[in-house]
Amino acid sequence: MTEQDPAPASLPLPSLPFRSAAVSGRKTLRFNFRPDAAERAQIAQALDLIDLPEFTFKGDLSPSGRSDVVMRADLAAHVVQPCSVTLAPVHSTLSDQSERRFVQDYVEPDADELEIPAEDTEAMPEIIDIAAIAIEALALALPLYPRARGAEFGEAAFAAPGVAPLTSESLKPFAGLAGLAEKLKKPGESDV
Repeated sequence: MTEQDPAPASLPLPSLPFRSAAVSGRKTLRFNFRPDAAERAQIAQALDLIDLPEFTFKGDLSPSGRSDVVMRADLAAHVVQPCSVTLAPVHSTLSDQSERRFVQDYVEPDADELEIPAEDTEAMPEIIDIAAIAIEALALALPLYPRARGAEFGEAAFAAPGVAPLTSESLKPFAGLAGLAEKLKKPGESDV
């Protein structure tokens, strides 16, 4: 690629839209979001995964009252992430449940009244994109700091040339007191 060639554009993420009007006040709609290999590759790239060999998000959109909708779904995925220490591939099997409530007459709480709700409640959109919800649920279910077997954090010590680097042991404020107390003892003194 030359400097004048544009960078390859990333493809848009998959979508599985449902009109909220088709659900609210009517019957339950079932969905099964199973992205194909190309779509899983797009999702893996968006979430900085090495690979996403398996991913399903299966559930339903159910009416709640006259105009609200509840989405319940089960997430199942196999992900490959880089180890947070060595960057080696780390395989994880994920399983999670999601529930969201879409409310027609949703009122955004004032900053003074803002509390963490017991459930995920949001304003009713015209289109409920199950794929977008699934990708968000996957991102939240990912291990934050995946670690390969045997990978450990080491201690890095950096200093200018000719200067002894500081270590975590030398930074402990009382580490040298026992040795100093031993040196200050007069001959013939014993520990009391």
